[in-house]
Amino acid sequence: MTLKKVTTITELRTQVAQWHEAKQRVALVPTMGNLHAGHLQLVKEGLKVADHVVVSIFVNPTQFAPNEDYQSYPRTLEQDCEALEKVGAELVFAPNVAEMYGQQDLSTVTTVEVPILSQLLCGKFRPIHFAGVTTVVNRLFNISQADVALFGQKDYQQLTIIKRMVNDLYMPITIIGVPTIRETSGLAMSSRNGYLTAEEKQIAPRLYQILTHLKEQLQAGEKAFTALEANAVQQLQQAGFKPDYVAIRDANTLQDAQVQTRELVILAAAWLGKARLIDNICLILNE
Repeated sequence: MTLKKVTTITELRTQVAQWHEAKQRVALVPTMGNLHAGHLQLVKEGLKVADHVVVSIFVNPTQFAPNEDYQSYPRTLEQDCEALEKVGAELVFAPNVAEMYGQQDLSTVTTVEVPILSQLLCGKFRPIHFAGVTTVVNRLFNISQADVALFGQKDYQQLTIIKRMVNDLYMPITIIGVPTIRETSGLAMSSRNGYLTAEEKQIAPRLYQILTHLKEQLQAGEKAFTALEANAVQQLQQAGFKPDYVAIRDANTLQDAQVQTRELVILAAAWLGKARLIDNICLILNE
């Protein structure tokens, strides 16, 4: 099947309307491009639950702070389209900023924000990030009229926030989280892994190893969460990372885990050279 690329909202809506008229389900995979195997897995999973998969490729300026890598973020549209065609995506929506946000000053656009959840964890270190994410995802949902959307669980906080937005605003779309795809070393696949030097690529898998060890400690009955987090941060520092945080949280609310909390998620964010790496592991404790 030939992959079709569109750049306007009208083109996208026209195609989706035809599919819906034929009583066919449409899945959306929102991305910023520079695709890797994790993104392609989202497409494969989308084809299990829908008749057609639309992939959006848009480097969203509203989720980047002025000191972040918006200008240098890798843009690889041609290679992305080749990869998507091989896994069965049918439509790529690749708008420019004016198409997504109109000609207005970005500081004046209507925003959609999920309070509290957006200020935790990564939100502390990237204060405008999640408001930018929910604003653009809300637009993509409205533009595409998709029946289902798929997101990677590597961005666990993002996934939780989007689920809350959809629930709170009664959006008629189903959100599916897809397990993290990892390199053979255990490193979670990410577009920003390309920033790692050869030496840093040898160190990077330590992040997942440290989280795995933390999971084992929790499964063994350890409950001193603050001490466990501090120890994991120290291990990351010793390995050469600059950690933003390691946190043990309630997997459903992202609030601090309590002694009685059974569904947990361990989340971490740490800098390694120019790359900010994030990862997480979920676990359910036995009663």
